[in-house]
Amino acid sequence: MNKPMMMKLIILGGGFGGLKLARLLNNKTDFQITLIDKYNYHQFQPLFYQVATAGLDASNISFPLRKVFQNSKNIRFRMDEIKSIDTSKNQVLTNNDTYDYDYLVIATGASTNFFGNKNLEEHTFPMKSTIEALQLRYRLIRNFEKALHADTEDDLQYLMNVVIVGGGPTGVELSGAIAEMKKYVLPKDYPELDFTKMNIYLLEGSPHTLAAMSKKSSEQSLSYLEQLGVTVMTNSHLNDYDGRKLTLKNGMQLQSALVIWAAGIKGNVPEGIDPALLARGNRIRVDSYNRVEGLNNVFAIGDIAYMEDAAFPHGLPQIASVAIQQSTLLAKNLKRTFLKESLKTFSYKDKGVMATVGRNLAVVDIPKPKLHFGGFFAWLVWMGLHLMLILGVKNKFFVFINWLYNYFTYDQSLRLIFKEDDNFEKK
Repeated sequence: MNKPMMMKLIILGGGFGGLKLARLLNNKTDFQITLIDKYNYHQFQPLFYQVATAGLDASNISFPLRKVFQNSKNIRFRMDEIKSIDTSKNQVLTNNDTYDYDYLVIATGASTNFFGNKNLEEHTFPMKSTIEALQLRYRLIRNFEKALHADTEDDLQYLMNVVIVGGGPTGVELSGAIAEMKKYVLPKDYPELDFTKMNIYLLEGSPHTLAAMSKKSSEQSLSYLEQLGVTVMTNSHLNDYDGRKLTLKNGMQLQSALVIWAAGIKGNVPEGIDPALLARGNRIRVDSYNRVEGLNNVFAIGDIAYMEDAAFPHGLPQIASVAIQQSTLLAKNLKRTFLKESLKTFSYKDKGVMATVGRNLAVVDIPKPKLHFGGFFAWLVWMGLHLMLILGVKNKFFVFINWLYNYFTYDQSLRLIFKEDDNFEKK
């Protein structure tokens, strides 16, 4: 019996799902793989907020994709932007080239969803990439430099206020980190400023923070935030922001030079995917094998994939553990496909969710056995899991050393502004 030819596989995206899949198929002689991403590094998204608040350096949470596959015989990386997919010709078109495939895996993740509000898109700061986290850091620190030259009390308040929109894990973690900066760091950096005047607002449209977690986690996170001095405003919807003044749907107004948007995400769907295949959140509908509906040789995994099950009738959560589990099974199914064996269906094993609010403050929910805990132990669990997931021994080491240093000194020497233009724009 003749051995079949190598499978030509293209993976779009080097996030948790795409990178995990590539690593599982690394040096498997039956596969010829091209990994395409617009960045030449893997980004550890759960710690973007620590880069944004000067707790970690960007290099600590980024890892060169080419380094991952230096010794690979079957994987080639291309730094490129995807223009479109032609499923009829089995081709991926990028800004620089055209790639043929036998099988395609879409793992392009998600980006910020502004829900069509152009003012919010123009004036608020998202945090879905390392670059955006750095831009947020520069603006945060630059505002305090400008506050030293404020002419009026109104201008001073405008520059010192910070507003975070969205009470999910990203919004909660950012709020807590900025509150700790206000308490431990900023008064020492800027002794001329009165930080009792600095307000940190967290706006959440639902009645609870961390609404996707348990009631205990929601209540505990709210208590932690208030303990840190964050003004939490639930049932509050941001209607508009002009760069200075925020208007809520209830008519209330706030002013701030820094509004961080953490209120929604949408899938990064490449051109060429039939719009009829898209579900809520701009995600691609897939079957129980992660195959894009109606396409036998195109798969989607992670944040971009919309798959329902009994526990998640509105789609699996857009978190790293889903992407990792889907890529693990898909690697096995691609091997089965190559050998013409039947595929196995995906079943998400929910191992729990967690979020940190600040030093010694975190919440953890575990579904089986049903368990919730918070505080110092939850914070240790959160740190341990994130250290395990970070790519590269060197990165793990530096993140751990940074955390250790920060824990004992209540400080970090990363508040650097690498932007010469005083009036630099968001983008």
